[in-house]
Amino acid sequence: MAQQARAQATRDAIIRGAATVFERNGYGLASIADIAAASSVTKGALYFHFQSKDELAHAVIQQQHELSFSAGATVLEQGRPALESMLLLCASLGRQLVTDPVVQAGIRLTTEVSNFERPITDPYRDWLNMFEDLARRAIEDGDIAPAVDPEMLAHFIIPAYTGVQLVSATLAGRADLLQRIREMWIVLLPGIVPAERYESLKGLSGLIPAAA
Repeated sequence: MAQQARAQATRDAIIRGAATVFERNGYGLASIADIAAASSVTKGALYFHFQSKDELAHAVIQQQHELSFSAGATVLEQGRPALESMLLLCASLGRQLVTDPVVQAGIRLTTEVSNFERPITDPYRDWLNMFEDLARRAIEDGDIAPAVDPEMLAHFIIPAYTGVQLVSATLAGRADLLQRIREMWIVLLPGIVPAERYESLKGLSGLIPAAA
């Protein structure tokens, strides 16, 4: 058991080290030597757990996705109306993007999909499916107009969010990310909320804090 615990601790350290290097350098410029150094392990120990940089990148993305979906599950367990949950999910991921190196690296890697031997689509599909389901529920609640197509809305929000966080990372090191996410929803809400409900729902953007 102690040996298994040590092996798991080494694997976790390698993933954290890889996340640091991937976030700093991107997939293309990240090297196994840099990742081993950041993880405080030898190349031999690294290759014992991961056979390639591609495999390491997928492990970082998987851990990031697990962390983000776990935080998302906590949001959904609050039992709030679906539209509120959509904003809170955006805020939750935004806070992780500001504070968690593994989440930062995993999200960056998913935007560099063309560099990988194996395609990365599952994280995008999971978020699209979640937001499509929430949009349907919000329509049933009367918080989103019935003319809005849930699938189309999900396919707008997820790419828009991706773009917002990429620009924030580029221009401000994500320091303004939560504010930019809030602004995204300030712009979006008038187009999806029924006119008669807008006055009561326009304040939902306040669910997204200005800072982590």
